Parts: sequence; structure tokens; C-alpha cells
Amino acid sequence: MKKNIFIYTVFLLGLFSLLSSCKKDYGDLNSATVESFTANASASELNNLVSGTESGMRNNLALYLDDIGIIGREMYHFSGSEPRYVTDLLGGGGATLSNSNFYITNPWASRYTVVKNCNVLIEAATNSTLINASQKSGYLGFARTIKAYQLLMNLNLTYNDSIRIDVSDPNHLGPFVDYTDALAAISSLLDSAKNDLSTATISFTLAGFGSYGDASGLTKFNRALAARVAVYQGNWTAALSDLTQSFFNLTGNFNDGVFNVFGTGSGDQLNGFFIPQNQTGEVRVAHPSFETDIEAGDDRINKASLRDAVASLDGLSSDRDVWVYTSSTAPIPIIRNEELILIYAEANIQNNDLPDAVTAINKIREGHNLADYSGTFSQPALTTEMLNQRRFSLYCEGHRWLDLRRYNLLSELPLDRSGDQVWTEFPLPVSEQQ
Repeated sequence: MKKNIFIYTVFLLGLFSLLSSCKKDYGDLNSATVESFTANASASELNNLVSGTESGMRNNLALYLDDIGIIGREMYHFSGSEPRYVTDLLGGGGATLSNSNFYITNPWASRYTVVKNCNVLIEAATNSTLINASQKSGYLGFARTIKAYQLLMNLNLTYNDSIRIDVSDPNHLGPFVDYTDALAAISSLLDSAKNDLSTATISFTLAGFGSYGDASGLTKFNRALAARVAVYQGNWTAALSDLTQSFFNLTGNFNDGVFNVFGTGSGDQLNGFFIPQNQTGEVRVAHPSFETDIEAGDDRINKASLRDAVASLDGLSSDRDVWVYTSSTAPIPIIRNEELILIYAEANIQNNDLPDAVTAINKIREGHNLADYSGTFSQPALTTEMLNQRRFSLYCEGHRWLDLRRYNLLSELPLDRSGDQVWTEFPLPVSEQQ
């Protein structure tokens, strides 16, 4: 078995780069080794690992969003230099998804690189005698939460082909587990992190976490992710319980949450999903159904701005740019309150608590200039409405394909050319083949 993606050089300077505005002390990284961090790491060295973890979370994030957005028919990515966005990902011209192409190998490796960094941080914090017990709990809670999140992202791609959970020893990798067991392991990891955070002091600064950068805030972030995992499991009671411990706020700001952030400073990264409006050659454009299916007056139409001229490639066309991330430094959500409100609606629908579900759906509708829901009060009708609100509220945030897949509705996605396909999952990367 090839194990090259797990044998990382995790301490490259690029992995430790973070926003220059954070003014972090990175110490001497010129001769950093795994052993030097895991033997008896100082707080400064542990903070370097935290910063590297945050930085690595952004690597190939735009490609991950491309994968989900294109297969989920939210958007097209037209590229003069890369035809596989409109062939392989859409099944165009008889193409299939390859296990050796960039669209799976790159995001897969990036997520496991962060997992490896989290494993090193866990080992280093556990072994350190230079920090107190509550500080140690803070590093462990952060690392285990982010590790769970990164594993979930890879599981979202490969689905029934699943993932490895145990990759702590690159020479003795754990087995692939099935989808159900993988979700259970991710949920358990989040629970372990929550337990760590219950006794934690956070002695490091996080970018993109806002008011959720202390122990209480990280716990709320952790439970928000746990609620997402619970709905993937169909565990509606657990999802509602997790929401009560998260930053869920039925009347709160939709954009309250935790984000990947970007900047122009030396060693920082720009938002790779951003493309200016009305570009030619390299564009991300909305699938035409975004405009045709959205309700009149819905302000979410602004997530797909009208172009000056139609963009076309290989039999596909659109007159609207994707305009969710409107600058090269626009943040990309990890999870935010609008999703949590919709999780609350979904869990209540499936628990048959329909009045509470409608209350949540109406909060979303009212927040986007729409009248209250007036359709049938039934589980099927409200499930359709909930998925429709998720479609427009979470547009190009990495959800549509996953939502329709877990409700067995992928067949409802449009096929724009004869022979196009809607894929259920990505194959495991070639590096993972036996």
C-alpha cells in the first residue's frame, strides 16, 4: 500500500504561516522536527502548531467547494486550462471520476495533512511539562475538534468508500471504516474534545473564531459541528441537544459563526474561490437553475450576480457569476448560525414537531424578504421546503450535493447535456489503493 500522503513534512514554513495581523511569535522554525515538538514543547511551540493547523485548513478549500458545488449543480467552473471541471465532475462526454486526478487527490491530502498536524499537537501537548493542566486541555480540545472536522470533509467526498480514522502512525495506518462507523467515530472525537474543553484554558489566539476563541466559545463551535454530524446520522434528538450547547440563536444574526479567514500579508493566503465579476477564461458561474428556481423577491439572488455577457463552455452556459465571496480576502464559513437554524428546522421536521420547524423556516424566509411559509404542514412538504431553504441560504458553502444525497434525491439534479452524470461519491485516491 502506498502511504505517501501520510508521511508529511508537517513543519514546513508554509504550514505555519498565518495572518500577519495576528502578530504571532513563531519562534525558530529553521530546524524544527517532529521530535522537537513532541518531546517537551513550550507554549510557543504549541502555538506554532495551532497556527499551522489553522493555516492548513485553507489549503485546497476552494477545490473542495468546487467538487461539491459542481456535482451538486450549484455552479460551473469554466477554465481554459482545466477541462475536467466540465467533463469529469459532470460526467461530460462519457468521462468518469478518476482516482488520480487533482479534484480528489489534492483536497484529500490537504485534509489529512491537517489531521496529522492535529495528531502532532495532541502528542506534543500531552507530553509537555511546560504548560499547566487546563492549558493542556485547551490544546487537546482544539486539536480534536479540528481533526474531527477535517475527517468529516474527506468523508463528505468519498462517502461509502469512506475514510481512515486512525492515521497517527504513518507506517501502520488504521483500516478504512464504513460510512456509519466513520460518522460515529467523528461524533465520538467531538465528544472527547468537548470533555477536554470543559476544563480548559485557551492560551492561544485563533483567527476567524471571533468571540468563540475561548473555552466556552470553542465548546459552542464544537457542539455546532456535532449537530451537523448528528443530522448526517439521522440522530435528530442528538442534533437538537447539541444545538442547545452551541451558538444557535433562532433570532440571532445569520452570519454569527466561525470562518476560515484570508489576508494579503506575507506568507498568508487569498480566498481561492474568489473570481472577479465578468471575467473570461477562468470563471465560476451559477447553474441556470439557481435563478429559475429562486422565489421572486428573495435577496439571496444576489449570491449570483448578472454578468455583462453570457459565459459558455462545452455546451454549458450561464449569465450569472457566483458572488458569494466578493473579494480575495472574503471569509469562508466553517459553520454559522443560519445553518444551525436550518438544522433546528430539519431535526424538528423529522421528529414531527412541525410548529417549531415552521417557526425556524419562517425566520429564514423573513430574513431574506420572503413571506411566511404557506404550504402543506406535513413532513414531506416541510422537508422539501427545508432543503430548498438550505439550497439558497448555504449556496456554495459545501452542502447541496450532500443534502440531496442523504435524502436520496440526487436524481432530481438537472442533467445539462446528453450523457452527463450525477456522481454519488468520489473514488478513494490512487495512493490509498491496495
